Order: sequence, then C-alpha cells, then structure tokens
Amino acid sequence: MKQDNPIIAILGIGTAVPDFLLDQADTSHRLTQVLSDYPDSARWAKRIFKQCGVETRYTCEPNLLESSDNCRYFSQSPDRLVPSTADRMDTYKKESVPLVLNAARKALLDGQVSASDITHLITVSCTGQFLPGLDTVLVQQLGLAATVNRIPLNFLGCAAGLKAVCLARQLASSSSAAKILIVCVELCTLHIQPSGDREALFGASFFGDGASACIVGSTNSPHIGMFQLGSDHSILLPDSAEEMVWEVGNYGFDLFLSTNIPKLIGKFIPEQIEQLIKGDQKPNIWAIHPGGKGIIDTLEEIFDLSDEQTRPSRTVLRNYGNMSSATILFVLDETRKQLSEREAGPTNGIALAFGPGLSCELIQITYLPSVTMHEKQVDELHV
Repeated sequence: MKQDNPIIAILGIGTAVPDFLLDQADTSHRLTQVLSDYPDSARWAKRIFKQCGVETRYTCEPNLLESSDNCRYFSQSPDRLVPSTADRMDTYKKESVPLVLNAARKALLDGQVSASDITHLITVSCTGQFLPGLDTVLVQQLGLAATVNRIPLNFLGCAAGLKAVCLARQLASSSSAAKILIVCVELCTLHIQPSGDREALFGASFFGDGASACIVGSTNSPHIGMFQLGSDHSILLPDSAEEMVWEVGNYGFDLFLSTNIPKLIGKFIPEQIEQLIKGDQKPNIWAIHPGGKGIIDTLEEIFDLSDEQTRPSRTVLRNYGNMSSATILFVLDETRKQLSEREAGPTNGIALAFGPGLSCELIQITYLPSVTMHEKQVDELHV
C-alpha cells in the first residue's frame, strides 16, 4: 500500500499498566466498610462505583489492595497517617519511570523506529512532578540523542495526551525527518482521598493508573496498520472553568468534577466537530476519551453512534478506568486492534478528548491497514 506522497501518522503505540489490579466490586465493598459511620456517603459510593462503567483498574500502590482497616488512603481514623502530598510524589517518582520506559519501548518496537531516530520527545503528566524529570530519564535510559528536543506538557489534565498528538503532527508537518516520541503517564490512584465527600468518592470510583506512548512521523508505507493524522482543532468552552478543577492539596491533588460535564459537551462539541470536518464524510471511527460513562453516552446519543463505534472507549473504561492523559492512546490501540480483527480497509474517523477549562482537543484520523492486510484485500477482490 505505497503512498504517492508522505503521510503523517501515528507509526507505533505502546501501553503499560502497574502490577496491582483493583477489582471494582471489591474496592467498593472495602470503601463502604470504611464509611459505615456515614450511611449517606456509603450509599453514594456503592451507587457510583456500580454505575460508572468500570470493572477493573490498575494501581501502583499495593496499600490500596489492603483491608479497609489497613488502607491509608481510605482511612477515616485520626490514628492512621494518611499519605501526604510529599509521600505521594515520592511514590510517583519511583513508579512512573518503569511504566514510561515500558510503554516507550513498546511504541518504538511497534513503529519499527530506532531510538536514535527520535528528534522530539513530548512527556505528558498531571498526577506528579519531579526534576530532573521524565524527559531526562527517557533520554538516558532509552538511548535518545542528548540533543533531542524535549517538550514537557504538565498539569493539563485528561486532554493533554491528544494535545501532544496534535502538536506532534504540527512538528512532523514542518520536517519530513521529524520523529516525535510522545509518552504519557498518570498515577491517578495516588490521589484517592480519605473523604466521604461526593466529589472525592466520584473521583475514587473510576480513575486508574497507566502509561502510554506513540511515535508520530512521516512515512510512505503503512507497515503494521496505523492512523494517518489530519486536521486538528482545539477549543476552550465558554463559562465552564469551574466544572473540572484539579488543585494541589496537603494530601495529594484535590479533584472536582461537575455532573454537568456531559451536558456541556453535548451542547458545545457538535458545532466544534462540524468545524473540524467541514462537510467531509461523517466519521466512522470515534476514538472518544472515556472521561466518564456519561460522556460516551452523550456523544453516542447525539451522533447516533453504534455499539461498534463506542466499543473501544467502553472497553478501555471497563478494563482500565480513566487514566487521564494516557487514556486516549489506549483507546486508539484498542480501536486499531478491533479494526484489524475485522480486516477493515481504510477508514476515516475522529479522536477527541476533554480536560479542565473545559477544553477539548480534536483531530481527524484515518485508519490505514497494514501492507499485508491490504494485499490480502486486493487478492480477494481479484478472485
């Protein structure tokens, strides 16, 4: 499937999760035990854990698998020391590094790209920070050139992973030699709060830990199935700054998510999608960041999407939860897997993600099957 002109595409994707699995039913049971003296909070926790669309998540913190009496993150007891922000950042520094290295190596292998070919490195995270940062670790341990252009995107929330992809497309469009490595890592469960407040329980119900990476660059020949990148669009929605808030507290980062977010997305995003596609064919692929079950439900209803179109987003939400910025590459990887299993031909689509602001990042994508798959389809057509 030789292209007449170079295309800019996601050449390879890699994902990684920590070793410790949080079963949703078990986590809900342990948390409601802790809240036994607060029956209203316990009922709310049980309800939201059941309805949020998550069955399993992963965490880097083994203490979150302990019994309700021994879990420092769930504790309501003044006698038990809740992890401070410094404690949580120490864990972030220790646990984020092996995850990003794992995801990055997988992306390089998947894209058949050498570390020495990487010209730009974009690192993305909003759940922890340290200096020297992840960019220096990746340069040293992956063997990237010391002169690689390092671009950290910090504290931009769930939309930052797709923001990085859009930025990488712009960089690649200015130089055919550019090969951009994007690495996202989020350890969201480190910020679970020992609180019975509805906002804290909502955040605790569906966030998980994970890392993802991809390579963006120009190519003349799709070799493993990839996503060609088209026009992108970024928007800050009006009158919504207080709907999603992420602030540094003494005991981790404090998250507030408004229940109005799906409604606001339903109100404003259709117009933004129309501006992006500009009368082009309606997207067949919908790589939706699963910021919550309500967001997927809203877009599914407005655009009359099929179960097949929303399946990748729901699958990632069900199996991994919301991993903030890292999630969109999990969704694209799952989308690619499902398209490959169906032996799909070239298919147009859109990827979109949401973050604080409220902000939205959108980009047009086209799935290009691998050369082998394309040759098989041509042979079948011949027959």
